[in-house]
Amino acid sequence: MALNNTYDARLVQQETALGAGVQVLLLALIGTAIGMGPAGWLSGLAFAIATWAVLSRALHRSRLRSFGAANRVTLGRATLVGGVTALVADSFQSSPPVSLFVGLTAVALILDGVDGKVARRTGTSTPLGARFDMEVDAFLILVLSVYVSMQLGPWVLLIGGMRYVFVAAAKVWPWLTAALPPSTARKTVAALQGVLLLLAGADLLPYAANFGVAALALGLLVWSFGRDVRWLYRTSRAEEQAAPRPVRELVAS
Repeated sequence: MALNNTYDARLVQQETALGAGVQVLLLALIGTAIGMGPAGWLSGLAFAIATWAVLSRALHRSRLRSFGAANRVTLGRATLVGGVTALVADSFQSSPPVSLFVGLTAVALILDGVDGKVARRTGTSTPLGARFDMEVDAFLILVLSVYVSMQLGPWVLLIGGMRYVFVAAAKVWPWLTAALPPSTARKTVAALQGVLLLLAGADLLPYAANFGVAALALGLLVWSFGRDVRWLYRTSRAEEQAAPRPVRELVAS
């Protein structure tokens, strides 16, 4: 009976290995179709290996017995993000086909709203799944900001880098790690980032319009982060003031 209750990581690790294999297959298809250079191949393969390694380690720590349908959707979206990453890296040498870039990115953005619904409907929401979804989103925004920055300037990188700056700042100020209340505005701004960056990156509009679209994305993001940071700071200050002081401080006063 004890053997039946033993956690077997192979049941979920096979899913990540399959995802890595599909990622390599997608890279092969893209590379064959457009004659992708070394930068694209290396970036795509590095993304596939990093995703497999990080996700496998996270699954081992969480000890999930089932990978889950929602995580499969997110893994599929990560595969598309890997393809977009390869195209963006390759664009430093030659411009990728706009239709392919837009197609992969658009499907990845559409699937962003699917995995959460699948998790809620199947009752399989987990902290790991939420974190996996968030990291895939953040990396896609970073890659898109790199692509758009080549057309509009390095200031666009602020869009993709802001979340990572926030994470780094939380190492210095732990109060930034507190849980935020649910916010429709925050979710809307986050969803708009990918759409606006894709619109600017597709280069369908005049330069001034693309510049305005990217500036709008940055402005909304600054507003959203600023509002959250302000709330976190005020909440931490209120908790500090409400906390009972040590006995020695009370005696001294």
